[in-house]
Parts: sequence; C-alpha cells; structure tokens
Amino acid sequence: MKYRKLGKAGFEVSEVGYGGWCIGGDWWKGSCDQDALDSINLALDLGVTFIDTALGYGDGHSERLIGQVLAERSEDVHVATKIPPKNFNFGPGPGDSMEEVFPAEWIVECTENSLKNLGVEQLDLQMFHVWLDEWAEHDEWKKAVETLKSDGKIRAFGLSLVFPLTDDHVPHRAVETGLVDACQVVYNIYQQEPEAKLFPLAEKANVGIIARCPLDEGALTGKITPDTCFPEDDWRNDYFCGERKEEVMERAEQLQWLIEESEAGSLPEAALRYILSHSAVSTVIVGMRNTKHVRANAATSDKGPLSDEALNRLKDHAWPHNFWV
Repeated sequence: MKYRKLGKAGFEVSEVGYGGWCIGGDWWKGSCDQDALDSINLALDLGVTFIDTALGYGDGHSERLIGQVLAERSEDVHVATKIPPKNFNFGPGPGDSMEEVFPAEWIVECTENSLKNLGVEQLDLQMFHVWLDEWAEHDEWKKAVETLKSDGKIRAFGLSLVFPLTDDHVPHRAVETGLVDACQVVYNIYQQEPEAKLFPLAEKANVGIIARCPLDEGALTGKITPDTCFPEDDWRNDYFCGERKEEVMERAEQLQWLIEESEAGSLPEAALRYILSHSAVSTVIVGMRNTKHVRANAATSDKGPLSDEALNRLKDHAWPHNFWV
C-alpha cells in the first residue's frame, strides 16, 4: 500500500480507502454486520488507513460498526464522516436556503452524534454531505467549523460535492475561505468532469481529493449484465432499471482492451488505477463488503498508475450520465 497527503489536512492516507456507505444496511441489501467487520479488519491488516462514512449511512449504523473496529485496533486510522443536510435535500440548486441545510446547531449536533457513534474524541475529517458554492458567503457555517476545530472536535473540514458536478457546486468560493481541507467527488473512467475545474483548483490550494464511486456503483466491474439480479429492496434495482444494464454491459465490453493488452489484470483494477493516476487525488474510496474484494482492491495501490497511452485512450470512454434520475 502506498500513501499520499490529504491536502491541507496534513496527514497521510492510504491510496485505497474503505468506503462505508455499503455497510450502513439501509439501501444496500444482502450482507451482514459480521461481513462488514471482517472486511474492515482485513482492510486495516492490508494497510488501509482511511475510512469514509457518514452519519446518514444507516442512521449512524455504518459509523458504529467502524467504531467497533477502531476500539479493537491500535493502528493510526483516519476516519472521515459527513453531516447530512437538515432538510434531507441531497441535490441543492441555486437559491436554496443555507439556513435550512446547515444551521450552526445542526452542524454541532451531528458532529457530536458522529463522535459518539465512532467512539472517538476527535474526527479526523468532518464534511458537509452536500454543497452549493453560493453558501460560501454565509458566516454561520464558518463560525461553527472554526469552533469545532478550536474545541478539538474535528481535525480537518471538507465538502462532499454534489453529483453531477455542475459549476454551481465547484467550491471556488468555499476554498477561498481557507476552511476547506479536502473535497470528496464522484470521479471514475466514465465521470471525468472533475479534471476540468475541480482538480486544478484543488492542486493550487492544496485541497485533498477523495474520489468516490470509482466503479460507478458496479458498472465498471464488468459483471453487470441484463440478467443481473439485485436483492429485493436494494437501491440498485432502480439505479440499473430499464435498459441500463445492457448499456452498462456494452460499455464495459468496450474497455476490455485494458485487460487484453495487459494494462491491468481486471476492469476494477484498471478503474482504481485510472483514478490514482491523477496527481490531484489523495485517495480513492471503495465499497468492500466482503474480504475477497478487500484483497483485490487493496492490491491495486502497489501496481502504480496506468500508462500514458492508456490514460489518453480512456479520454474517449468518458460517459457523463446520471442514473439517479
């Protein structure tokens, strides 16, 4: 496992991080808490030192599972979590009220709940779960973040950016405040948009980048076909509804040259190494609910970036799409 600095947060994180959404147990079906505990423990055994979660993942269930592991381990593990919007609007647009989303008392309350769930005295990275950059002018959130830092409740602060990443959500003004240490964003072979404006902004301001959805919720594994069935009530039944499974399969087939030409041993490996090939990225977080996936994903760090030729060819595979609508 290799390690990189998480921007102004100042601490090093593993290139491959553990994504904690899938262990929350609400949207994701077909796994159990023991599988989650086993996968987290193995990830730490293999050198993973960064875990991403959120208060909203299973109403704190993901955080509590992670806290259970942390209480039994001695390694220096950095955990990032997120404050959900108080109005539960995860797709804010121009003109939406900051006061309805992140009032100061909500910021503090959620932070205290996450500290309790994780069983720690300080959060390594606390993030807003959504962001609209016009909110940067409001002082209330700035004062709350500054107080949490001065009180030792959080070590660093960041933003989890809205998908799709439109200009309204690129945090130019937020970064100018000096309070943003890291940003989390959807970035993968298909969704290459952050390279245009976010990554140059982050590199100039020394803001760490946490890449999420590296496998496009499974579309970049090459394993989804029209016959794929997800557990009942699993959110992926809606995400991959209609003709989407067939389209996903066809696009994955168009990427098989990565394996045939020995650029990578598998499509998931290529997908993770693509992300880590960009210098702006600090870490890529992957959902790993079983130990088999932990072993495979953790091993990608040591294999280094893809070749320049492969990276250039992958520009033609950009596929901006929004399966959330």
